[in-house]
Amino acid sequence: MSEKFFGSAMKEVPVTFDEWIENFGEWQKNVGFDPAWAGDFELSIKFDWDRAGDVIEFGDYAGRPKWERSLQVPHQNIRDSLVTMITVQGDTEFASVEQQRHLLDSAPTDYDRYSAARIMVEEQRHGWQMCYLLMTYFGKQGAREAQKLLERNAQEGSRLLGAFNRPMPHWLDFFCYTMFVDRDGKFQLGMLSTSSFKPLAASMGPMLKEESFHLGTGASGLRRIIKAGVIPLDMLQRYMNKWVATAHDLFGTDNSTSAEWAYVWGIKGRWDERKKLESGQEVVKEHLNEESRGHYHDEIVGEVERLNGHLPEGAAPLFVADEKFGRSIGDYSGERYKVDGEKFNGSDEDWEEYLFEVMPRDQDEVDLKEMFEKEWIEHREPTRMMIQSGIGQLKKA
Repeated sequence: MSEKFFGSAMKEVPVTFDEWIENFGEWQKNVGFDPAWAGDFELSIKFDWDRAGDVIEFGDYAGRPKWERSLQVPHQNIRDSLVTMITVQGDTEFASVEQQRHLLDSAPTDYDRYSAARIMVEEQRHGWQMCYLLMTYFGKQGAREAQKLLERNAQEGSRLLGAFNRPMPHWLDFFCYTMFVDRDGKFQLGMLSTSSFKPLAASMGPMLKEESFHLGTGASGLRRIIKAGVIPLDMLQRYMNKWVATAHDLFGTDNSTSAEWAYVWGIKGRWDERKKLESGQEVVKEHLNEESRGHYHDEIVGEVERLNGHLPEGAAPLFVADEKFGRSIGDYSGERYKVDGEKFNGSDEDWEEYLFEVMPRDQDEVDLKEMFEKEWIEHREPTRMMIQSGIGQLKKA
């Protein structure tokens, strides 16, 4: 265990969830998140058992009662897959806080400080929820994984998914991240909401409700940036390209056998699984990740179209980079495709020049420091409710 981040106060493997909570408090100290910033927000365990349903809805076990305890899960490999899914989900929640914590000190307005702090405390609650599942339902195996969630750290590059180890140096990154990467999270939670493991399915409803605020923060932030007119639109487009490519990767590999087995076992469904079952839509189990990525892509295209409604007259419209651009995972990993999806033909030098045009540059980072000294985002005052909540410890007017 890294002494730098975890110190001697943290128990290595908790036996009870209360012991894990003690370790969580040490994690908060180590990443520099003051519990007072949570205000009146309660870190608690929430389930929506009605939304989860009682009967397995798809896969080989469809029609049987959903599993309410791990011992009811018929095979160890299914239990192992559940542990992995829950662990990965929890890992992303804590990683987001580690990536974003430092931004509270440079919030452009109290409204934005509240928004970021609320997102961070809700991400922590989601991590709590996943660790509760691991500790409560999966014995020593779950306890070990719950502890590891507090030991890995995005700042050390040790989180499970690469996107959650990426630095987030400033608020433009933050708004693009919450717009595009958090939206991927919505899809992942939705696909788990019909899981055959009932405690996992029942966890998703409350998490999805909270996640909607995160997506709204990203969309609102980008809209306010456009209205302020300080950050050039071509620069904004480059940062959008960066995070859209990252989000496309988060749907996993193409032709995924892991996704196929997860569907066969009923532990992870398709996006809008229930609607698709009702309409009789055929399941193509070999391409589940591609299908979900396609739904996600279509949704963000619509979101960016809404942003374009706020552009100044005559401005070139913002766009969503093609699913093949900038990929590090899947069939297009490392392949050279342009933002419009066309294959790039040219030398290595030509490719580097192209990336210079469509991805963030070193000079962008320099220029942004100057822009952040100006009114670079449309001002918004926090509401009385936001101030009274204590979230982010805003100063009272």
